[in-house]
Amino acid sequence: MDAAIGSMRCFNRFFTKYVGALDNDFLDTGMTLAEARILFEVAHQGPCFADDLQRQLDLDAGFLSRVLGRFEDRGWIRRVRHQDDRRRRAIRLSLTGRSKFERLDQRQREVIQRNLQRLDAPARHRLTAALDAARGLLENQALPAFTVRTFRAGDMGLIASRQSILYRERYGWSSGIEVNVGEVTTAFLRNFKPGREQCWVAEVDGQIAGSVFLTDEGRQVSRLRLLYVEPSFQGRGIGGTLVESCLTFARSVGYASMTLWTQSILEGARHIYAKHGFRIVEEKDHSLFGVALRGETWMLDLTQAA
Repeated sequence: MDAAIGSMRCFNRFFTKYVGALDNDFLDTGMTLAEARILFEVAHQGPCFADDLQRQLDLDAGFLSRVLGRFEDRGWIRRVRHQDDRRRRAIRLSLTGRSKFERLDQRQREVIQRNLQRLDAPARHRLTAALDAARGLLENQALPAFTVRTFRAGDMGLIASRQSILYRERYGWSSGIEVNVGEVTTAFLRNFKPGREQCWVAEVDGQIAGSVFLTDEGRQVSRLRLLYVEPSFQGRGIGGTLVESCLTFARSVGYASMTLWTQSILEGARHIYAKHGFRIVEEKDHSLFGVALRGETWMLDLTQAA
């Protein structure tokens, strides 16, 4: 928790400076960022009321009243009494206010576009996915659905990198895991057998959320390899869906069995394997990844009814 608090506070300090939140002349408009946001809401809502703006933006009533008063003095807004409630006055932009807003909006677009041009297309894609995910998590929105696709160019490097980092951070594994994952992904690409092997990638809003491989071991035996799900997307059924993709494919092309090798501490993955009918056939202690581990070989007879 302390690390998450520190990270959010650090990002808040960066972002307030990045967007000019403390600047009294936001984007050379003669407004603060708060005033620019109020003008934005009036422009997009059409006729609106002060109490609605106060509630939507969670602003102090006195502060909002002063800002709207300045807008009115500058001729940017007009306030007209509501025909059914003379105590309320609808707020709308004047022609001058509309022109002011359009200049502000164009200026913001130009600044954002200039900043994004420093990033290539994949980086912009990752940024967009990360921003959408952060907003959804902080607003406690319904989680976006995940999709599963087969691998494409560039996936192997991303998968190998993420798995190496995750296992090192979570379990303290050494560079041995990076060697292992790198060898598996490289061999998969080099020796790929279309129609007999496959890699599936789960995505959420374009961001890789997990993956799994199926390889041909010969003699009608297939192997499930490198199943993983990003920690931020766990608990949503992604791991089970990836395993089911392997099983469906393996049965459809005529494999008689499926094997896999995992570690006893990977309880989430082991639960998925057991749920799908895999059974442990061998256990052996090792330290291939720099720590003491118990490796497990699991098997599943694919000739039995699913």
